[in-house]
Amino acid sequence: MEKTNQQYDKVISICRELFSKKMKDYGTAWRILRPKSLTDQIYIKAQRIRSIEEKGVSKVDEGVRPEFIGIINYAIMGLIQLELGPSDIELSSKETLELYDRYFNQAKALMQNKNHDYGEAWRNMRISSYTDLILMKLKRTKQIEDNKGKTIASEGIDANYLDMINYAVFAMIKIEFEENEEV
Repeated sequence: MEKTNQQYDKVISICRELFSKKMKDYGTAWRILRPKSLTDQIYIKAQRIRSIEEKGVSKVDEGVRPEFIGIINYAIMGLIQLELGPSDIELSSKETLELYDRYFNQAKALMQNKNHDYGEAWRNMRISSYTDLILMKLKRTKQIEDNKGKTIASEGIDANYLDMINYAVFAMIKIEFEENEEV
């Protein structure tokens, strides 16, 4: 479990660094987006990953790694937007990174609890399975959004975003630390 925590923290630092650099370039322009739009951005990233997995090649020379980072960062933006709501008012870098860290830590705590119960079963999964699970979570999220956020027996949009973060982190751990795995 300690190895997983260290690897998770490394993935957090990779994603946070890119998020911070993009915030320097663009500010928090994404704050204008509604959660539905962020869900669609995550969908585009996940669909591209699946397309690359199925075709075995990408015409844009980036691979799947930046797409998993994008899923993680867009899901965190989605969680922030669920909390604060869309706005054309920029957040300060400090406030934004505090929110970013809070949601990444929330996702990590969820991973630790599930990892305890499931015994790191995720390590025996293929990256393509994480892609499929993310796409399934996106379908669920879109359905909940279409139902105006109401559920009868299911978790809400925030829980789905947290699960997407963790599936993408698992993929990143495999990409970063287990080079010989299926990508």
